[in-house]
Amino acid sequence: MGRKGVKDSLEIFRLIRKGESEAVEFKESFGRESVETVCAFANTKGGVLLIGVNDRGIVCGIQLGKGSLKDIANQIAQGTGLHPSIELIRVQRKVVIGVSVEESRIKPVMFQGKAFKRSGATTRQISTEELTRMVLYSAGTTWDELAEPRASLADIDLPKVREFIQLVKEKKRRPLPAKIQPLDMLKRLELLHEGFPTRAAVLLFGKNPQRFYGHVFLKIGRFRDATLIIDDREVHGTLFEQVEGAMDYFREKLDTRFVMTGRPQRDVVWEYPLEALREAVTNAVCHRDHVGGGHTQIRIYDTEIVIWNAGGLPEGLSLKTLKKSHRSVQRNRLIAAAFFYAGLIERWGGGIDKMITLCAAAGHPAPLFEEEMGFRVTFTKPAAKEVSRETAQVAPQVAPQVTPQVTPQVTRLLEAAAHGNRTREELQRLAGIKDREHFRKFYLEKFLSAGWLKRTIPDKPQSRLQKYRTTEAGLKAIKKAQR
Repeated sequence: MGRKGVKDSLEIFRLIRKGESEAVEFKESFGRESVETVCAFANTKGGVLLIGVNDRGIVCGIQLGKGSLKDIANQIAQGTGLHPSIELIRVQRKVVIGVSVEESRIKPVMFQGKAFKRSGATTRQISTEELTRMVLYSAGTTWDELAEPRASLADIDLPKVREFIQLVKEKKRRPLPAKIQPLDMLKRLELLHEGFPTRAAVLLFGKNPQRFYGHVFLKIGRFRDATLIIDDREVHGTLFEQVEGAMDYFREKLDTRFVMTGRPQRDVVWEYPLEALREAVTNAVCHRDHVGGGHTQIRIYDTEIVIWNAGGLPEGLSLKTLKKSHRSVQRNRLIAAAFFYAGLIERWGGGIDKMITLCAAAGHPAPLFEEEMGFRVTFTKPAAKEVSRETAQVAPQVAPQVTPQVTPQVTRLLEAAAHGNRTREELQRLAGIKDREHFRKFYLEKFLSAGWLKRTIPDKPQSRLQKYRTTEAGLKAIKKAQR
């Protein structure tokens, strides 16, 4: 099939054998529904409309009068503005018309005031929410970049902007003048538009963001089952405050145990790895789909924690590509940038890797990522029996050996160290981890324990000349993961 046109009967039969799909539709005759299908193909990924074939795939042919092809072309052009390739093909002594439609570069394509899209083998009208997303995407902008005309600078909490400036200076992810003022900072971050705060500005630094966006809050609670709620709470305020409010709730409600290490201090082990939960909540807040108007929900059950957001994955991402190395797709560009400068996002597109790695390091299964009436991340407890809190407090405990998970991030690191000895700094930079202690504990030590890396000066672990190299076991782990 090619969008340049259906050329012959052999191609017609090939399309008929495959049946109707997202990119193929059969119609016995040309009419309003045919134009809707053309519109849907243009708004999706293109496709071919065969006129003269019934929905069972039987060629019934079409009666053509003088100027019929021109009339079809005119109706499509007048109704949608499209000019698809239209071919007349003779099949079994019958006439079939093939209409080949390219995906439109400018969306949405409308027909009589409505937009359509393909969903499997059917054509359906695009909802208002989907239409808004499509318009924003085609315009190359994001929801949070739009100005909020109901707000003014008086609605922005300037002390919060000053705190943010200090944080950005500490993280050193964006150079700033020594005495930059809050207003100048807002301008640099593109958070002001023609004198009005953008939606991002209100959500990041507003005095009362929910006054403008009542749906933008976080609802969190403990559940015994799907309907029995033990405790719940709503977290309002700025997006930064919502993340911290969720973390405060986790610290308040989740169980802990103490592990004796032989040092004066005992290690506190949380019921779930807190940093993995923080990453999930941060991603939920950053990539929340504001067009749909749903708030973020966090449900804590006896055996799992579920973090849910309205709206699916951003355009260009799928569950299949999510765990692979993928480009960052920012549903809210300005909000994501602010979180990055504040050090709350490690690197673009690295949140999934980080959650998986932190869970593996804590002996937990990898989080489960699902698209079901929104996007959901589920954290579960290890299947093994938990050590009782009383035993953990009085007896030394040995942490279970956990085989690290081979994420794209880990693959880059191990492949680099396979082609030459690497310093700790080089490996940390390859992993995209800013915090040295985090990298040492959750990456370097885990890889050494698993036998994936070895020291070049094994008898002097703390040597300033120390470097690391990937072992045969590390190379095997990479190959196994790539199968």
